[in-house]
Amino acid sequence: MLRSGLVFLIIFNTFNAWAQTEITLEDIWSSNKFRSEGVYGIRSLNDGKHYTTLQKGNVIKYSYESGDSVEAIVLKDDLKLDGEVISIDDYEFNKSETKLLLATEAQKLYRHSASYRYFAFDRTDKKYREIAGGKHVFHATFSPVSNQVAYVFENNLFVEDLDARKTIQITDNGKKNEFINGMSDWVYEEEFAFTKAFHWSPDGRFIAYYEFNEKDVKEFSMTKYQGELYPTEEKFKYPKAGEANSKIQLYIYHMDREMKVKVDIGERDDIYIPRIKWTKDVSTLSVQRMNRLQNRLELLLADAVTGKTRVVLKESSETYIDVTDNLTFLDSQEFIWSSEKDGYNHLYLYDVAGNEKVQLTSGQWDVTEFYGVDAKGKNFFYQSSEEGPTQRHVFAASLNGNFKRKLTPNKGQNSAQFSNTMDYLINNHSDANTPPFVSLMNYKGKQIRVLKGNASLKKTLEEMKLPKKEFFSFTPSHGTSLNAWMIKPTNFDPTKKYPVLVSIYGGPGSNTVNDSWGSKTQMWETMLAQQGYIIVSVDNRGTGNRGRDFKHCTYKQLGKLEIEDYIETAKHLGSLGYVNPARIGMYGWSYGGYMSSLAITKGADYYSMAIAVAPVTNWRFYDSIYTERYMRTPQENAQGYDDNSPINHVDKIKGAYLLVHGTGDDNVHFQNSVEMTEALIEANKQFDFYMYPDRNHGIYGNNARLHLFTKMTDFIKKNL
Repeated sequence: MLRSGLVFLIIFNTFNAWAQTEITLEDIWSSNKFRSEGVYGIRSLNDGKHYTTLQKGNVIKYSYESGDSVEAIVLKDDLKLDGEVISIDDYEFNKSETKLLLATEAQKLYRHSASYRYFAFDRTDKKYREIAGGKHVFHATFSPVSNQVAYVFENNLFVEDLDARKTIQITDNGKKNEFINGMSDWVYEEEFAFTKAFHWSPDGRFIAYYEFNEKDVKEFSMTKYQGELYPTEEKFKYPKAGEANSKIQLYIYHMDREMKVKVDIGERDDIYIPRIKWTKDVSTLSVQRMNRLQNRLELLLADAVTGKTRVVLKESSETYIDVTDNLTFLDSQEFIWSSEKDGYNHLYLYDVAGNEKVQLTSGQWDVTEFYGVDAKGKNFFYQSSEEGPTQRHVFAASLNGNFKRKLTPNKGQNSAQFSNTMDYLINNHSDANTPPFVSLMNYKGKQIRVLKGNASLKKTLEEMKLPKKEFFSFTPSHGTSLNAWMIKPTNFDPTKKYPVLVSIYGGPGSNTVNDSWGSKTQMWETMLAQQGYIIVSVDNRGTGNRGRDFKHCTYKQLGKLEIEDYIETAKHLGSLGYVNPARIGMYGWSYGGYMSSLAITKGADYYSMAIAVAPVTNWRFYDSIYTERYMRTPQENAQGYDDNSPINHVDKIKGAYLLVHGTGDDNVHFQNSVEMTEALIEANKQFDFYMYPDRNHGIYGNNARLHLFTKMTDFIKKNL
């Protein structure tokens, strides 16, 4: 009796230990079990030897070399208003680092923009005062040379002189949904990736700023419920493909003369100004001008005094040109520019007259990020895919071409954050089966110390003996090899037939097949693998880091080649002895939701299930800048829009389809799913639909992620 009880206890404990290795949705979305630690919010100081971070409301100064804290610059206990501690959300130094602007009480506008209540803090006497009389404003920014702060309030640009205690109102025509000064409109924020639309000149004499005239842009409205008895309606200007955009003007305000001059950006008003930047000449502003089709890009230099411009560089393409932040002006009156003109994204050195002096990088690979030039102006630093599309490494090279050095030794994904002088870099490394390893290195690539090793998470993962992500490639009938990865089920048996879930994104220039840690989504996919599913991801034609032609081949026909590749993917998987070809499904979000909607419609013979989260269902519903970059306008390319919008192919559906959307999505509008639903009803096609009230494109907050991934997991188990 005693012996049999002992055997039972051993078996029970063994089973219990095994059960603990099974991932649960609560592990992923409701706990920190799989949370990887990182290094965030680092601000390099001018000397390049120290940095600051925001820790629990305190701004602390550290040494790069030792990692020791050197100074408590701002302590939250010293910041009180009406007896309450001021909670710092963000901060910014002035140029001399003697003062800070402290931002608090964030109020979101769109996905990437927010207004704040600001305080100016003086490091010398620890005193602070409110900016803008305590009102919430946008983008408060110190002058480079004086105790003046520029900001945007109610769509107008202001400068507050903290010494003279007076405020200058630079613009007065700002009005919601009509004119915006000093910050971007919705579509520039989303697609050109900036919200602050004014810049001080290096000597503080001028402020260059945008004026957006939104009057002719059509309004989009969203209902907000927020638990109220009567919902409210939010209206904002959103230019859809082929519709009117904001008209842009650039101005330069002269601080000493209290007047503005208009920058000559040409006669045409249906253009884009995706970037402006002051050059090393304090009275010269660079302006990037692009036509609406985004296949011509010009670099202009503007005289701050007169507003007159001259074109110094022109680029054109039969397809489109990507906008970057790589333009860098050097003390030598030269500048660095990136271009895909030789078929891959590379760096070039030009003189100020626009003459190309030398191609700084070359080869059949892409520069994926440009970090800058060192303080002496001799060496530059960049990230590239030169060791393969799934890999990223950081390199240093000299402007004169004498040397080149790889700084990151480990295979996988490496990204860098450099100090201001480029003497130090914080390298974030991971691979497909290893969480991030964050270390401090010097400019020669020598590791100085480990910042975050994630040892505890690594130990947890090792003990769980999880299935690994494996890379492979295959060549479809069109002859172009495609890269992919696969996670096989626990205790994989090649004699069995497994269902497959294809996890994709697929949009232009993107990649999902990276040798990098996938965080919580990867853990969810691994959980499904534990439960008997093979998980696969493929980088279709049109994705990035394989050169211009591979990326641009989907031009004017988004969805066409991509779904062909995913049909080829299903055929390839179905040919494997361990895959059940009748049980192949797809999951995707945003562009991935668009692709999964095409898979269950145009690919209905190959995909038996699809989940589409926040999908575009008709490119006519999406914004002008993104859509027209790849498709031109609907007026020019109606067939390209209609042939590959899933809303026009719902009659082909045979399998199970789950449609998910947040009603507060200001990016891919809920309208996409509403119209898709109407089309499905008209075609008498059964489907499942879930909506998340007031959630934006990310669908998060108040348990939304756990709820969503529970729903998707249940749907997969039932239908795949």
